[in-house]
This record gives sequence, structure tokens and C-alpha cells, in this order.
Amino acid sequence: MISNDAERHLTTDPVTPPDSGALRVLIVDDEASVRKVMAAVLAQLGLPCETAAGGEEALHILETSQIDAVISDLQMPGMSGLELLAKVRRLHPQLVFLMVTGVDDLRVGVQAMQQGADDYIVKPLQVDGNILSASLARAKRVKHLEQEVENYRHHLEEIVAEQTQQLREALRQIERSYDHTLEALGAAIDLRDSPTAGHSRRVFLYSVEIARAMGGLETQMRNIGMGAWLHDIGKLAISDGILLKPGALTDEERRVMQQHAQIGYDLVKGIPFLAEAAEIIYAHHERWDGSGYPRGLTTEEIPVGARIFAVADTFDAMTSDRPYRRALPFKASQEVIERGAGKQYDTQTAEAFLSVPDEVWNAIRRETASSHAYGMATARDIHALSGMIKPMR
Repeated sequence: MISNDAERHLTTDPVTPPDSGALRVLIVDDEASVRKVMAAVLAQLGLPCETAAGGEEALHILETSQIDAVISDLQMPGMSGLELLAKVRRLHPQLVFLMVTGVDDLRVGVQAMQQGADDYIVKPLQVDGNILSASLARAKRVKHLEQEVENYRHHLEEIVAEQTQQLREALRQIERSYDHTLEALGAAIDLRDSPTAGHSRRVFLYSVEIARAMGGLETQMRNIGMGAWLHDIGKLAISDGILLKPGALTDEERRVMQQHAQIGYDLVKGIPFLAEAAEIIYAHHERWDGSGYPRGLTTEEIPVGARIFAVADTFDAMTSDRPYRRALPFKASQEVIERGAGKQYDTQTAEAFLSVPDEVWNAIRRETASSHAYGMATARDIHALSGMIKPMR
């Protein structure tokens, strides 16, 4: 608070208007004489102003009038200058705020600046208009710079958001190209080996269900699915005379046929998004006891995806018609896999397979029997596995 002789302490010498434009200023002080003197000085500066006798009145004016700067006394009854400052910063952060403080309150003036005031003025108001003008202009320039920084930040965020969206779209296009690649490769495999058409689709779905039953493989689902779908891609390099031979293979023909695992691995290992699936392709004929091929891997040496596939492939082979025999019932096939657990098949994988209800396997058989768009459906399901969305059963 200051005395009524405030006008005698504040000079009215000619003053220089601030160089930051015609600010509209709100003077907040509980003493009418102070408000009158400050208004007179601001008028000399060519700055329009309004006055308020306290914090609540000031907030009302700020809500209803266009104000650029607030000059507020620190010590006022009711709402203090610091309380008003806090509310103004929350509600009107763009405003310039100058705090008027006494000589004994310099520490509080510094505190006010730490809490968001742009400057402070010492009373008794023995300052001339040029000092007040300079303080307002300086604070206005600071606010202008802050606004430019804020605008730049928002602009930068917009640029980042736009580029992020562009990157996402590019990734979606890459994923779509992956899907088309998978679709074409899988379709080529089934067309090449027409007697087992639908096999790749079924073992893909079987493998996904077994992996889901095992649990803890969410991050590997996509690779397990792709490996199962493309497991026979190496057969594209096997001659029709061997691949489509209706009778039993000779030892030499069997040796050539077994090369498809190595050939398939070599075909896809250099494709980045198929690199992990390639390991499943390479090991899909390995067996838990080391009796498989091409490397004779045993137990934990075999990738988990290949262990899962071994069960899925056996199950599909036994439950599908062949030229030389009819399909076996589910129960008979399950018993074979149960007996082979710990020998040909990983026990954990076999147990997970046996825990899946028969209706799941029946649903898969029905789905693959009713549609021949295997490539498109599987590509869609593999894409869904990226987000762990359940594929169609």
C-alpha cells in the first residue's frame, strides 16, 4: 500500500512510448490515487488502460476486455498480487505481468518473477514514465519471443506429426507389399504341389493355435505363422518327376526331395522380414531325438517354431486324404503324437496340441475346405498376428 501523495513521487516528464505497439494495460491496486497516477502516466505513453481495485475485479475485466499487460500491486486486501499472478498465468498465460513492490519487499518481487511475473516496479513510485515504458516494452519483447518459441514448437510438432504419419503410411505400404509377397509365394507352393492343396494354409492355422495354447510366444507369432505358411517353398526347385511321383521315392529321389529344406532356407534368408521365418523353414523336418534332417538337430537346438510345425505338419498329414490311404480320425492322429512326445516331438509342444479342443481343428478343416483363396486369407491373418488379433478359424 502507498500513501495518497503518490502523485508527487511520480514524474510527468515527457516520455517515450514503448516500441512494442499500443498495449492495453490493466492497473490493479486497492488505492484509487495510485490507479489515477498510473493511468495518467500510461496516457502520456499513449497506452489505453483500465483499472481494478482488486484481484477479483481484475479477473472479471480480463474475461470481458482485450488486455495485453497487467500492472498489479503486491500487497492488497483479499486476493494478493501473487495470488492474482498465479491465476493470470493459468488463465491468460500470454499476458505481460508487472508486479509493484515496496523497497522492503524486493525479495518478494524476485519471487514474483520466479513465479511468472515479467518484471517488477519498486515503490514509492519514484520512477518516470520512461522507466515504466522501458519495463513494459522489455516485458512485451520477452513475451513476443516466448510466443515465437511456442509457435515454433507447435509448428515443429505439426511437422513431426506429419512426418510420423507419412512414415506410418510408408510402413503400411511396406506391410501391404509383404502381404502380397506372402500371398504370391504361398499360392505358388500350393499350385506346384496340387495334390496337397490347402496344406500350407492348414498347417499355418494349426501352428498358430498350438503356439497360442503354449503361451508366452506373442512376439514370435508372426514369424511362426510365416514359417509354417512358407515351409515348403523349397519344393519350387524340385522336379515334377519327384515332387508329383505317385509311388514311393527311391533313395536318391528321397535325398533330392530332402534338399527342399535347405533350398527354401537359401531362398528366403536374405529377405529381412522373412529372416527369422527362414530358420523355421530350415528346421521344419528336424525331430526332437535328432532323427530329422537336414542337420540332425536335437531338443533345444530346434527353433520353437519348427518344433510347433513338426506337430502341426504330422497332424495335417495324418488327417488328410492321400492317394495311397484315407485320412485318419483326429483321435488316432492325436494318439500318434502323444506317443511320440519326448521322441519325435517336443513334450511341451505335444501337450499344448493335445489341450486344444477338437472343434478348433474341425473349424480349420471346414474353413480350408470351403475356400481356395488360401494366399489372400493367410496373408491377412499373418498381418493380423502383428497385433495379436486372432486369425479366422
